[in-house]
Amino acid sequence: MGLDITSFLNLMVVLIPFLLISAVFSRVTILELSVPTSAADGAADGAADGAVIDASRLTIEVIVRENGFELGNGATIQAAIPKKEGEYDLKKLSALLMNIKNKNPDKEEATVLLEPDIEYNYLVQVMDLVRGVEIPVEGSDAPEKMVLFPNISIGDAP
Repeated sequence: MGLDITSFLNLMVVLIPFLLISAVFSRVTILELSVPTSAADGAADGAADGAVIDASRLTIEVIVRENGFELGNGATIQAAIPKKEGEYDLKKLSALLMNIKNKNPDKEEATVLLEPDIEYNYLVQVMDLVRGVEIPVEGSDAPEKMVLFPNISIGDAP
């Protein structure tokens, strides 16, 4: 007497096409990140107050703290953005980052540093904001995407 494998073959006939179809819909997106480097070797002062400096020496640090954002240059804090009504002020951070990008258009790198108890959701929001912003275009429904600092490093806040 032989082994009846009819039900097993029926299962395979259904399972294989299902797995092949579902594999098309799953996609992994990878964002390359790097470890922050030391900014002590020539960190630029005055990035937030208007000085145009050598973009290769400029260090941009966005520090996410429990009480708000700090924008630094690797050595000192250039601007502090406190929370408004318990929420992070992403619009003000966006405006400061756009101002820095307009003054240093060749700069591509930025560092995002977080305190230990910051929620992951805020990390994602800040990383998206540092990488680029959407600017409303007058007379159009679709906003224009402005790339700010696409090369992001992440780390722990000091």
